[in-house]
Amino acid sequence: MKIKQIDALEVLDSRGRPTISATVYLEDGSRGAAMVPSGASAGSLEAYELRDGDSSRYFGFGTLKAVKQVKGLSKHLEGIEISEQEKIDNLIIDIDGTENKEKLGANSILSVSLACARAAANSLNISLYKYMNIIFNDLTSRKNKFSIPRPMLNILNGGAHANNNVDIQEFMIMPSDKFSFKDGLRKATEVYMHLKNNLDESKLSTTVGDEGGFAPNFESNQIVIEEIIRSIEETGMQYGDDISLGLDCASSELYKDKTYYLEGEGSKFSSDEMIDYLIDLVNKYQIISIEDPLDESDWGAWKKFSEKTNNLQIVGDDIFVTNKKLLNRGINEKVANSILIKPNQIGTLTETLQTIDLAKSNNYGTVISHRSGETEDTFISDLAVGVDARQIKAGAPARSDRTAKYNRLLIIENELYP
Repeated sequence: MKIKQIDALEVLDSRGRPTISATVYLEDGSRGAAMVPSGASAGSLEAYELRDGDSSRYFGFGTLKAVKQVKGLSKHLEGIEISEQEKIDNLIIDIDGTENKEKLGANSILSVSLACARAAANSLNISLYKYMNIIFNDLTSRKNKFSIPRPMLNILNGGAHANNNVDIQEFMIMPSDKFSFKDGLRKATEVYMHLKNNLDESKLSTTVGDEGGFAPNFESNQIVIEEIIRSIEETGMQYGDDISLGLDCASSELYKDKTYYLEGEGSKFSSDEMIDYLIDLVNKYQIISIEDPLDESDWGAWKKFSEKTNNLQIVGDDIFVTNKKLLNRGINEKVANSILIKPNQIGTLTETLQTIDLAKSNNYGTVISHRSGETEDTFISDLAVGVDARQIKAGAPARSDRTAKYNRLLIIENELYP
């Protein structure tokens, strides 16, 4: 079925900043729409996000330029078969003609790319996750099956995601994969509720950060971890068996002049000292996953950290930015063992799938992720299931922009395993 028309609209994300929604119309009357998210702590090598820069509207964050770019793509894509996702994405990349998608903007490009995939699924009258599975397997010659991902729920926010003194950006609880998604989500949500009650009793703030996690002030990262472990145990679950803990350090936000500043704790570390600090946390608290333990440019320290840790998932976000060239460097230098997948970091669905394939081919884990500035769009839930990613980050079990992703996974799980 062929593309008939593409339209776009400026809409709002979960932080009240404009983003873009694109709709692709097909000749059979089917259509697909997609909204794109935006990050607060973004890697410097992420694809370019096009904003208006007009201070008289939305403090310069408007996306009318991006809307115009999407509408301009319509004449180039009309008449192309919607099933040819790779051809569509490559054509848009060629039209842009820049290394980092600076002409059209990765937000403009991604909105069209994702909307095309959704329109194709709707035209075939199949669920999006099933279509994701089809095109991923076709693109990579794989025979991947579906899987419901293990959720990583960010229940306490710090860093760039919150207005508090906590240095580590995300403290995530991870229910064991021995549970169904439904049961794991319930158990994690009960921990979240216990944590809220404990914070209330301690007269600490229960306001939430960008991703729905609580954002009180604490004297140290260790105290945060101990508070979360207490909340887990008070639900009657066993820490480390039923529910484990992961961290997103977002260390590029802490790094300046070759030094890591943990201002909330009043500490500053060299690269080697930062490695030792994090390894102490891992060993003391049985942490099973750490994202961005070091700055995106601190490759030597990343390699040291990767060599010094065993049985720890080390997730690269800012260092890889869903870019297969950077991931390939990481693989060659034995840096990290997992990659965070954020489609808006690279700008097209095809490039996202290619990066996932490279990770899988080299036994790197894949974690599909939201952004701090989200929308109600649930594309990443279907993506995680369709490519057998096994893990997903979608924030706390709070705020509809976050729970929409979890609710979509509940629906898919019920469809696959009624």
